[in-house]
Amino acid sequence: MADVLVGAARLSGIDASGAVSIRNGSNAIYELHGGIVARIGKVGSSATAEREILVSQWLNHAGIPTVEAIPSVPQPVVVDDRPVTWWRLIPDHRASTPEELGGMVRRLHSLPPPMAFELPIFDPLVGIRDRIVSAATINHDDRSWLIEHYTILEKQYDELSNPESPCVIHGDAWQGNLVVPQSGIPIVLDLDKVSLGRREWDLIQIAVDYTDFRRITEGEYRSFVSAYGGYDVTSWPGFRVLADIQELRWVTFALSLTEASGNAADQARHRIACLKGEVARPWKWSAL
Repeated sequence: MADVLVGAARLSGIDASGAVSIRNGSNAIYELHGGIVARIGKVGSSATAEREILVSQWLNHAGIPTVEAIPSVPQPVVVDDRPVTWWRLIPDHRASTPEELGGMVRRLHSLPPPMAFELPIFDPLVGIRDRIVSAATINHDDRSWLIEHYTILEKQYDELSNPESPCVIHGDAWQGNLVVPQSGIPIVLDLDKVSLGRREWDLIQIAVDYTDFRRITEGEYRSFVSAYGGYDVTSWPGFRVLADIQELRWVTFALSLTEASGNAADQARHRIACLKGEVARPWKWSAL
């Protein structure tokens, strides 16, 4: 990944010396000199990277403060079929509170879709089965159970009633993707999954943080519900379907990292045990 960063920086005239890794997950993210953040996408994801820049411009214009791409640099730059984009660093920030997140999601869901470009339709099941099948570090029994679990959830998801009209969703709405700098104005991060979809998907992560993990208190969850406008997704009949899909996504994310990380392998086994009912809620899953 470092070679991709160096190559992209050379093409863009950016100094990548002393780059510091911030995160290496679905995207690799580095902090560079001059308040620049490099975001390296997955192989073949150039179209997604191009759309991220358009989404950033659109949301900022619509009054939802969002991480900003560096305007003076042509982007994305593609190296080894990986898109690299350049963004302004947001210094000295904290993760949002549940209340702040609820307010942002409410504003986002109220926006009409952009006219200048097209957003994709969000599918929460994309990639899950492939990750299960390709996982190299799980045994036959766990793989078979996960595939069966996925198949059941796929059927249940298909049976959910369709929303009358999909709305603009973030696609990965959790407190770490809305950060608050010293100005006190929350800023939206990670725009690659901004799509059209059912609003409940953006409410699921924080709901299971409360119901299944107890990462937040009841009061914090109620503040999120209130800021969103009073709608509590845990009372929606399809809640458990989306909750189970989200948690399976988190399991398969761990599986995707297991060949490179023993910690991820241990965490994947623990998460699978939780889904299988071998560990009682509230669960404790380590970040990866």
